[in-house]
Amino acid sequence: MQDLLAALKAVAEPTRLRLLALCARGELTVSELTGILGQSQPRVSRHLKVLLEAGLLDRFREQNWVYYRVPLKGSGASRARQLLSLLPSGDPVMSLDWLRLDQVLADRLENLPVARSGDDEPGAHGVAGVDARILSALGGEPLGDLLDIGTGSGRMLRLLADRTDTAVGIDISRDMLLLARSNLRSAGMDHLTVRQGNMYQLKFANAAFHTVTVDQVLFQAEQPECVLAEAARVLKPGGRLLLVEYLTGQGGADSTDAPPQCPITESALAQWLERAGFIQEASERIAASPWPLVLTVSRRRHAADVAAA
Repeated sequence: MQDLLAALKAVAEPTRLRLLALCARGELTVSELTGILGQSQPRVSRHLKVLLEAGLLDRFREQNWVYYRVPLKGSGASRARQLLSLLPSGDPVMSLDWLRLDQVLADRLENLPVARSGDDEPGAHGVAGVDARILSALGGEPLGDLLDIGTGSGRMLRLLADRTDTAVGIDISRDMLLLARSNLRSAGMDHLTVRQGNMYQLKFANAAFHTVTVDQVLFQAEQPECVLAEAARVLKPGGRLLLVEYLTGQGGADSTDAPPQCPITESALAQWLERAGFIQEASERIAASPWPLVLTVSRRRHAADVAAA
């Protein structure tokens, strides 16, 4: 009851209720919220602190910026969404907030070099039918809580959004994260989020996710096997890894020299996956340029299986 009362008190003020509604649409900074609401930064910060203390918001830092959003999971997330479901549709104040939010996101995109260059889908494969093959390879099994390592523009998150409970994308590039946030907001996918993170040292607990995706990341990695080991660590026993990767060590019609990182072959991938504690369930090689692609689905062994091995 005390938690519920704290939540009710926190939103029993118009500005805080507006802030909660805005932060349910994605991650926003204090300066962005200040611009949307037309209020001073100290005032907005005080209201955000109240919502944080009530468990209705999450706060995280990304380099010099601090972002706020409604939690994806837990009792605070449930209470926040129950309270927001009571908001009347068509409220003139909130309607104006949504318009200003759209402008904030448009400004983010306009200021990104990657967006201005037209490269808004760096994770796309340029191969017809790959998305359909990904969905087919995953089958009808629920994806649960999903982590996308090296999310880029958030393409994989958007592809799998309606099959996940929650999904988090991590990337080292802040520009790509800003682009991904804009893409997810434009698609209305409020149950997805992105974070800045190092794929070699993921800031998630052991066995935190049901599904992990790695899409065209390993061929750029200096230590691809370490990426797979981290993916295994954060996967629940029995959880699945979807891997879509260039085979830089296999050659190809249009390939020249492989990048300076570790050349990737199907046999090397199989060894890395096995050492990380995975059992491959499906693998398909796909013609692509400049190298062939391989699409694999692997399952993390249960502890008893690892001990037996």
